[in-house]
Amino acid sequence: MVSNDAVTLVEVGPRDGFQPIGPLIPTATKIDYVTRLYDAGVRRMEATAFVSDRAVPQLADAAEVLTASQALPGLAVQVLVPNQRYCDKAIEAGATFISFVLSVSEKHNMNNVRRTTQDSVEEYARLVAGLPAGTRLRLNLATSFDCPFDGAVDPQAVIALLDQLVPIRSDAEIALCDTTGRTTPSHVRALFADAIARHAGPSWAFHGHDTYGLGVANVLAAHDAGARVFDSSFAGLGGCPFAPGATGNVATEDVVWTFGKMGISSGIDLDRLLDVAEDGVTIAGALSGGRVRNALHSQRCATGIA
Repeated sequence: MVSNDAVTLVEVGPRDGFQPIGPLIPTATKIDYVTRLYDAGVRRMEATAFVSDRAVPQLADAAEVLTASQALPGLAVQVLVPNQRYCDKAIEAGATFISFVLSVSEKHNMNNVRRTTQDSVEEYARLVAGLPAGTRLRLNLATSFDCPFDGAVDPQAVIALLDQLVPIRSDAEIALCDTTGRTTPSHVRALFADAIARHAGPSWAFHGHDTYGLGVANVLAAHDAGARVFDSSFAGLGGCPFAPGATGNVATEDVVWTFGKMGISSGIDLDRLLDVAEDGVTIAGALSGGRVRNALHSQRCATGIA
């Protein structure tokens, strides 16, 4: 199933892209990247996460980045939280769009948030019950396809977990996440098709990594199955510190270029995005990815754009 319906890209570079970088990025620099991505046409962004400063020191300035991001007119700013405690901190800081994460894989959930998957399900229910009216909600199912510790994840385990989670808040957006970047388009297409057929209420998103160069192919597979929201990171920055071997997220510029060639609108200006991505690869300690940026570099130089 392919259509020319517009898609929504969620720029996760300021959170997922910056998170694994060791040298601390100045808060003003982070805010500048957020602003430049906004100027390129990004209208939804995971700008930061409210997590332990000790575990992820790069995101200790979450409140400042959130405030600056929310000052940009028309930008939907979501923030990642792992539990009720940090959700409360995010709400206190002014967050109006919460992104909660739990893992299908027991081992990954223990490694990531130090609790069982069922404990996280119960935590999610409490969190939903306590959200202020009007708060938007994204639910991320990490390791929906593959676990860095146990390998391939049984699709029926994902469906069984969704059967518990969807009734808690049926209008939440649900992202199936390829945390390791080791899945394939056939697996992505099949799981999304099954999940969407079983649960018609939620909107569906895909979060992928590009470890084996299949990031864009997996995006297209999710799109074929009916997903219309896709996470990506400028310059292909990213990687989960709790998923050994996972490299960067699928590059935003790769996804924008691909959908553009298919006649599907993302609303993002590729030339302006490439300017931001070119600078993103120079961030100290960053590991970049993607192909479009390099493929278009000589062409842009020849035309005087770069």
